[in-house]
Amino acid sequence: METKDILFELRTKNRLSQDELAEKVFVTRQAVSRWETGETTPNIETLKALSKLYDVSINTLLGSPRQMICHCCGMILDDSTTSKEINGCFNEDYCKWCYNQGDFTLDFWKRYKELGGEDMFQDYKNQLIHEINSLHIEGLPKIDHLNVLSGSFINLEYRLPNGSIIQFLDDDATYLANQMPCEFGGSRCFGIAANMDFLLVCSYEKNGENPELVIFKKR
Repeated sequence: METKDILFELRTKNRLSQDELAEKVFVTRQAVSRWETGETTPNIETLKALSKLYDVSINTLLGSPRQMICHCCGMILDDSTTSKEINGCFNEDYCKWCYNQGDFTLDFWKRYKELGGEDMFQDYKNQLIHEINSLHIEGLPKIDHLNVLSGSFINLEYRLPNGSIIQFLDDDATYLANQMPCEFGGSRCFGIAANMDFLLVCSYEKNGENPELVIFKKR
């Protein structure tokens, strides 16, 4: 859809007249009318105001001309996964798991600038990938990327040889992680999770059933 059609659709979906919208974003009704006919487009400050009002990204308002990708983890972003600042505005550089309310969510995201920016952060992820592949775990294919996953989705319970049950992750944290099929086929697959402190590899069946810890290694 074109910007003019998106702006018209969002206004009518929110049951706002042109006058009401103009008042909310501090422009004239004529300006709103010109947006919706395609004669003009809102300036950047007005786009920010519209983004916050409609709870959609500026990229969405402009008809999604670019594919948004999290600068930390590489996740493809949409309005449901894009991060926000403290004031409620979208930060279209990061996903909500890497960055939230004006700050990075985990130690290695908080240290993002210390790591030297995007290039050095990618080097860090590549180092994790190298360390995982260097484990040479039987049946685990080589991995080539890591995504961000919330601990609540991957924090499985493992039974140790002494019979105790333990979880290694934190439900409220996020990790660089991936899921890989077993090279030997069958219903089991591998799960990988890592941060600055450790590497974890496990295997499990569908929906995380019957999990088995393969390796937990301090870095």
